Amino acid sequence: MALGLTRDPYLVTGVDNMWVNAGTTQFHLPTGPAQVLRGVTVLALPDLAALASRLRHAAPPLAGTRFTFTEQTDGIHVTCPWGNRLRCVTDDGTRLGIVAVELATAPGTTDGIARFYREVLGACAQAEGGRATIVAGLATNLVFIETEADLAPFDGAHVQIALADFSGPYRRLLERGLVSEENGPHQYRFQRIIDPETGATLCEIEHEVRSMRHPMYARPLVNRDPAITVASYAPGREAFVLGHAP
Repeated sequence: MALGLTRDPYLVTGVDNMWVNAGTTQFHLPTGPAQVLRGVTVLALPDLAALASRLRHAAPPLAGTRFTFTEQTDGIHVTCPWGNRLRCVTDDGTRLGIVAVELATAPGTTDGIARFYREVLGACAQAEGGRATIVAGLATNLVFIETEADLAPFDGAHVQIALADFSGPYRRLLERGLVSEENGPHQYRFQRIIDPETGATLCEIEHEVRSMRHPMYARPLVNRDPAITVASYAPGREAFVLGHAP
């Protein structure tokens, strides 16, 4: 409600998990012990003033949790009730979705992380100034940022990516003993990011890797326009249309 996103109306609609649509991306929120991402999810929303209003409205019911938000020059920084951090940004009101997942990593690891994504996954990746940026979608990046702070133990959080070359990275991961789970012909998982030159583990984040032949690849997602209320309802304006300002 506070972020203005949309529960998927077609899949995983029970009480054990919730899929939440954000443009062409999703959050998957299972019931159980909370996972806290070691980093920040950057979320593009069309209207930050409206977001701030919704966050203020949500604050009283979320009192006593870890929920906070602050308006800063680079966006609205939000901490969810379980401690996950988001930075909400906007441009011209036409974007909605996850534009980056920024992950904390140990000093001296980003060069090797970029090599891993280039050499093992075949991704576009570069490292500079303690920061590795990997292209992970049409408008989404994975970003690894070196930090001197202590890193919490990996708790199983995952990101889902789709690969055009599905089998090549699979073979290279399998050769290195990195495939952690196989889920049929269109999906596998790995979590250790290693230096291809030394084999040393550099960072951990589970990757749910899908083929672009996966039946759900590029599935159209329903996104509501949170500005539409009972009081402001206008027929045909219920959906948020990507690429069009509200």
